[in-house]
Amino acid sequence: MSFSTGLGCAGAHPARHLDPPPAGKTFRGVCATHFLRKRRFAGCPGRFECSANSRQSGPRRTTKDTMYDLHPEISMLYGEDNGAIAAPSKEQGLGKAIETLPLADASIAYRYNEPRIKVIGVGGAGSNAVNRMIESSMKGVEFWIVNTDFQAMRMSPIDPANRLPIGQELTRGLGAGGNPEIGMNAAKESQELVERAVSGADMVFVTAGMGGGTGTGGAPVIAGIAKSMGILTVGIVTTPFSFEGRRRALQAQEGIAALRSNVDTLIVIPNDKLLTAVSPNTPVTEAFNLADDILRQGVRGISDIITVPGLVNVDFADVRSVMSDAGSSLMGIGTATGKTRARDAALNAIQSPLLDIGIERATGIVWNITGGSDLTLTEVNAAAEVIYDLVDPGANLIFGSVIDPSYTGQVSITLIATGFKRQEESEGRPAQAGGDGNRGRGGSRFSSPSQDEGPKLQIPEFLQRKGRSGFSRG
Repeated sequence: MSFSTGLGCAGAHPARHLDPPPAGKTFRGVCATHFLRKRRFAGCPGRFECSANSRQSGPRRTTKDTMYDLHPEISMLYGEDNGAIAAPSKEQGLGKAIETLPLADASIAYRYNEPRIKVIGVGGAGSNAVNRMIESSMKGVEFWIVNTDFQAMRMSPIDPANRLPIGQELTRGLGAGGNPEIGMNAAKESQELVERAVSGADMVFVTAGMGGGTGTGGAPVIAGIAKSMGILTVGIVTTPFSFEGRRRALQAQEGIAALRSNVDTLIVIPNDKLLTAVSPNTPVTEAFNLADDILRQGVRGISDIITVPGLVNVDFADVRSVMSDAGSSLMGIGTATGKTRARDAALNAIQSPLLDIGIERATGIVWNITGGSDLTLTEVNAAAEVIYDLVDPGANLIFGSVIDPSYTGQVSITLIATGFKRQEESEGRPAQAGGDGNRGRGGSRFSSPSQDEGPKLQIPEFLQRKGRSGFSRG
């Protein structure tokens, strides 16, 4: 005989059935609702008794039970005569106790303490960006690559279990041939695999290079799947260099328009803007490497705020409040050394060529300062003053700091400005940064626009007044 109840601990998981306690026996634990509950199971002389009840009957515990301090959904599984989990000794601690739980229940504790962040690299450029993140030893995130080119996937250092080939029937693993329509249909064909990959995440980054086939067509579909599952979804993509041709630029516009309606926050990085920050003699291969590295820095700048302990702890809910349904967003990156390195890094970030407009009009700011063990509170304050003096007093600002020994002697600041879409729409102007409408989840047909359309790549006026910025190449 098994049963379930709508109150107390079983109420936390209505579908969970618990075996009734033997006659005359008492199960004790902390009820998931945190209320005092004492319920006799119908037809059974035994009972479940919430340990939060100071007047509980039966044998009293004379020693503190460490399991009572766990999350209610964990501690409800433990009680007298309950073999589901044994009380941990002082030597074992919480980790050992959780190891004895069934997998589904053990995952509750870990999800309760730490948000799960996944980075999905789509297509060649997205996969290259993920490879760079892995090589730079990014922590606290789970990496995936998605591609129609199976041979290219085998070159990645990522765990083979996290390589997701899509469109096997459509492309036979030979790639999308630069056709976004094929990339889109390949992602739709493999929707169940994508859902499995993003399942359980609290936040998903979808990164890709716009203009090709798999990334341009597949990224909007994959992002839409994640967002439809209630996951905070952030798109970070690049647009092609001018030397890559007009066709790729036009396809990128179509892809960005489709992606925008399928993410909470979209950060578009025009590759041509990167050329203003490097030497004119920069080799082509180095230019592409720089584009991949900018994607890496964007993802790391946000994820480190959540996953890496710093001077100031930031809740995942804080980041969600700024980035949920934020629309088009902009990113600036600045680094500096010397006596005024923190202030200079902040100035470089807000003067970054990646910022099409100033941050004054942003309704939300997420910024992260990274330095070595020599980073001081005074320096953090100096950087904050530069940023806070520019933003709207009513803007929602989320600040994080990370200590990384490899940054000794230098400071790096990553700044994400959000809320431009909401502000422009309220003023009756269309949203900026690449596209003209909602196509639905992966619904773009990627038809070619007229030939007089194309990306207008200009250095913003405020940047011309203030000068150029430097970038971290690490």
